[in-house]
Amino acid sequence: MIINIVKSNFKIIIFGFIFTFFSSIGQSFFIGLFNSSIREELNITHGEFGSLYGIATLCSSITLIWLGKKIDDLKLVNYSILVTIFLFIAALFFSFVNGIILLFIGVFFLRLSGQGLMAHTASTAISRYFERRRGKALSYIWLGMSLGEFILPVLIIYLLSFIYWRDLWVQISIIILLILPLVSFITVKDISIFSREKENGKSKLSFIKNWTRKEVLSDLKFYTMLPTLLAPSFIITGIVINQSFIIDSKGWDDFAIAKAFMFYSLLTVVTLFFSGLLVDKFTSRKLLPILNIPLILSLIILITLDHSYSAFIFMGLLGVTNGLTNVLLSSLWAEIYGVNYLGSIKALTGSLMVFSTALATAIFGSLIDLGYSIENIAFLCLIYTAISIILVLIFQKTYKPVKQNKA
Repeated sequence: MIINIVKSNFKIIIFGFIFTFFSSIGQSFFIGLFNSSIREELNITHGEFGSLYGIATLCSSITLIWLGKKIDDLKLVNYSILVTIFLFIAALFFSFVNGIILLFIGVFFLRLSGQGLMAHTASTAISRYFERRRGKALSYIWLGMSLGEFILPVLIIYLLSFIYWRDLWVQISIIILLILPLVSFITVKDISIFSREKENGKSKLSFIKNWTRKEVLSDLKFYTMLPTLLAPSFIITGIVINQSFIIDSKGWDDFAIAKAFMFYSLLTVVTLFFSGLLVDKFTSRKLLPILNIPLILSLIILITLDHSYSAFIFMGLLGVTNGLTNVLLSSLWAEIYGVNYLGSIKALTGSLMVFSTALATAIFGSLIDLGYSIENIAFLCLIYTAISIILVLIFQKTYKPVKQNKA
């Protein structure tokens, strides 16, 4: 009996890990590996590609609100297979891109199916299934994303040295179709919306109120948490997109931030493990005020230090924030609003996060064009982050889940 319970819990973690790994296909770091090949073949500029990419990302974030909600209505294995087919079509379609319009559609499909729905499916499934060990389980599955960030850039760059980029996308689509439906069927075929973490043969059912998305949107505490939750995605995106400006402003060597990304990835992975344990012990809602403390420290480093080695401290602290954010965000909504409508709630918040990344590129770019230094921009981000933390501290006592009757 105990062996079967362990297998059940382990299989859904494997499912989440593989899905977050394959979500890399729709992430900016992965699509960006084909940037130069696409621009050369389609004869478009950096600016044209960036604008098209940003608009397609915004459109995908809006669509995610509707498609992400469907995970609450379908059996997990059926939903995951549909998402897999969508990702397969997106990858295959991308191999036929031969103009601006098709490129827009291709980026839209990849961002929605990969970055959006694959990660959404994995994190929603894990957050819904686990309760007592939710934090640890989430930290395990997000290692899939970290593994993708670690090995895929090197692998793809190597493959592009002797495989035509369009042919490579066809091969990627075939791998998706061969692996993911089989993984879904083996791991989650018996999982339903009411399946929960098991221990000693008993399901861990929670008796807190399950909020609908409409109820969440009318809840004041939801809006008091949003500034803190959106700060990491907004600020980290703005910094990564404009890393060349930061390097020029600070007088760092050309590869300072690129080298520091290794430190960023390492501390993200380490933090994933620790944050999972902390969430299980203290809950996400109690940890929320400290979520962006590493982000504040990184901004202070960016403002005050100019030596190239400070890039490692700066990026390392961003990695800590990234690790904390991945686990806390996935767990928080389940703790406060229940799990029955978790898909629709996470689809909304995931859409807002994607929107914040698109907004970051516009705001950071505008401030740079207006003559703001990176220190000025970092100081504005610091003020925003500090205010968001104060807001959470004021309202923290309201973040307790509402109990419902067991009957």
